[in-house]
Amino acid sequence: MFVLRLVVRRARRRVRRLVHPRRPDRAAARPDHAADHAADRAAARAALAERVRGDLTADLPDEDLGQDLDDCLDRYVLGSKPRCEEVEYLELVQEAIDRIERGR
Repeated sequence: MFVLRLVVRRARRRVRRLVHPRRPDRAAARPDHAADHAADRAAARAALAERVRGDLTADLPDEDLGQDLDDCLDRYVLGSKPRCEEVEYLELVQEAIDRIERGR
């Protein structure tokens, strides 16, 4: 059941990216202080993502996760681990992705 939810969630995300492409950065049209604020937010997002990846690496020390967790899920081969470990691995990676997207 979890694998089905994971596949559906990833399909929704890809459709969302196709329907609502990311907007170009509008920092160039803003005053300097707004651009600085946008840069601070980007740096905070990057720091959060790095912290979440660090937490995940601590939870999964034997895994090679890489920088992009979505790629990690794309490269994963279902059935390559025992079922209980596979579900735990997929849940942890998806939870980390969700934490990064939520910004917490």
